[in-house]
Amino acid sequence: WHHPSQCCVTMSPMSLTAATSSDEEDDSDSSTKPIRSEKKKNPASLFQTGGDPPKEKKSKKKVPPKGAESEAETPETQQKNSNKKGKAKKSKKKEERPPSPVIEVENLEEFVLQPAPQGVTVKCRVTRDKKGMDRGLYPTYYLHLDNDKKVFLLAGRKRKKSKTSNYLISIDPTDLSRGGENFIGKLRSNLMGTRFTVFDNGANPDRANADWSNVRQELSAVVYETNVLGFKGPRKMTVIIPGMNADCERVPIRPRNDNDGLLMRWQNRNMDNVIELHNKAPVWNDETQSYVLNFHGRVTHASVKNFQIVHSSDPDYIVMQFGRVADDAFTMDYNYPLCAVQAFAIALSSFDGKLACE
Repeated sequence: WHHPSQCCVTMSPMSLTAATSSDEEDDSDSSTKPIRSEKKKNPASLFQTGGDPPKEKKSKKKVPPKGAESEAETPETQQKNSNKKGKAKKSKKKEERPPSPVIEVENLEEFVLQPAPQGVTVKCRVTRDKKGMDRGLYPTYYLHLDNDKKVFLLAGRKRKKSKTSNYLISIDPTDLSRGGENFIGKLRSNLMGTRFTVFDNGANPDRANADWSNVRQELSAVVYETNVLGFKGPRKMTVIIPGMNADCERVPIRPRNDNDGLLMRWQNRNMDNVIELHNKAPVWNDETQSYVLNFHGRVTHASVKNFQIVHSSDPDYIVMQFGRVADDAFTMDYNYPLCAVQAFAIALSSFDGKLACE
């Protein structure tokens, strides 16, 4: 007897399968419903840490776009996802991955650094391009909105001749140079390739102006837990991000030296204005002999790279999720308080070859 709501995509104990719907997250139990929707009302409180509103010019507050769907999936989409296997799945491609709500990207540079509007899940697609002489080693990754227009958002590529993994992130798919004006951020790893820091395009602290306002901000850090014995099953990730102030804007974290960054603050448990997130622990499913997470139809292939990032105080609120839908295609969805650069960089870190966790 096969339980219809536990449909998995593949059977592989080593990698993470996407359960299209799992018992635990079955929304039909009315007794849990009010609590969940109440909690959902204000996820903002999870991320607010105080901090003064930035003194820089305030851009107009963006209202969530018209027709944007809220973070909660509708029961219809969950139903559709329940028990389609094998061939049926291919014909239902469109239904299976609900597209992104209507999101206006007027100024790309501003949009990719702006937190997702509250209550809106920004649904994106990451494609990996390995064509060309050295692309196998240095593929380019592209981020687009997962909607009809397939709006381009960001491109990322690993720098050559760099001792550690170092990815440049650009708002121009054809210009991935450090000096170019399209450079918007970078992702840098430690020598082991287990810890990553995400910077915006500000200046190195060595080139600071008098009030440090031009110095680069740290947007995020990612820590992967390694397992010397080979990691059977999903990885463990910790994601560290700056908190949000009362105006729902990111508290700027501009370290003056390497001892002041997000990773050091986290290591020293100096968590003022810093938020710690983790990947959601998947559940082992005996029937399919695999680890299972509910991606609500947005992920269709098993992979060790599939993950969901949550705050421990509300594991139902998915801050970000990432997973494979084809050999070189992935979906990446993010919610408030993340911006596109943060989410894309976190996704890039999961591609890095040095991870001793695979």
